[in-house]
Amino acid sequence: MAVNDSTKAVLFDYGGTLDADGIAWKDRFYPLYLAEHVEVDRDRYDRAFYAADDALVARRLSGCSLRESLLLLVTGVLEALNMADPKLALRLRDRFLQDSLDKIRSNIGVLRELSARFRLGIVSNFYGNLDQVCLETGLAPLMSVLIDSACVGFIKPDPQIFQAALAQLRLDPQEAIFVGDSLPRDMKGAKDLGMPHIWLVSDHPGPLLAPCCPDDPVIKSLSDLREILL
Repeated sequence: MAVNDSTKAVLFDYGGTLDADGIAWKDRFYPLYLAEHVEVDRDRYDRAFYAADDALVARRLSGCSLRESLLLLVTGVLEALNMADPKLALRLRDRFLQDSLDKIRSNIGVLRELSARFRLGIVSNFYGNLDQVCLETGLAPLMSVLIDSACVGFIKPDPQIFQAALAQLRLDPQEAIFVGDSLPRDMKGAKDLGMPHIWLVSDHPGPLLAPCCPDDPVIKSLSDLREILL
C-alpha cells in the first residue's frame, strides 16, 4: 500500500489504537484485575467482560464521560463475576484511565502532524458517547468525522460503518486509509470496502498472525505512521 495524491483522509479505530499500542480494552484490563488479586481464569473473565460491554452498548451512554463509562464497565464486569466491590472498581478504573490518557497525549503530536496533510476521523464500536470522549481527551479538534457504532446502527466489520465516515467526508474508499488494531474488525471491514488499511499490532507476547493482505503495512505504534504517511 502506498500513499499517493488520491489519499485524502486517515481514519482510526479508538480503543486499542488511539489509547493503546494495539491492545484491546479487554486485554488491557485483564492484567489489572490480576494485579488486584482478582482470581479469575481468562475464559470466565472474557465472558464477564463481553456481558458488561454489551450491557453498556444497549444502554447507549450519550453524554457520558470516559471516566464514568469505564467505571460502569468495570462495575459490570465485577458484578458478572459476583465480586462487586466499589473501591476495587475505582482502582481499576483509575489505573486504566490514566494509562489511556497518557497514551492519547503521546499520540497527539503525530495526529497533529497528520492533520496538516490529511483529514482525520474515528470509526469505533463504542457506547454512544464517542463525541464526548473525544472532546474531553483532546482528540475532537483534530477530527473531521466521528462515527460511533451505537449512533449509526452498524458495528465493525460491517462495511456500512466505514461508509458512514466516507459519506460525511465525501470520499471514495480508495481515498482514505484505515488504521486499527483488530484484524477481524478493523482490517476486515476496511478490506471488504476496498479501503487501504494499516494494522497496529502490540509488542506483547501472543499468537503470531499475518496481515489480511500481503502488502499491508504493520506498525507497532502510531508514531510509525510518520514514516509511512508523511
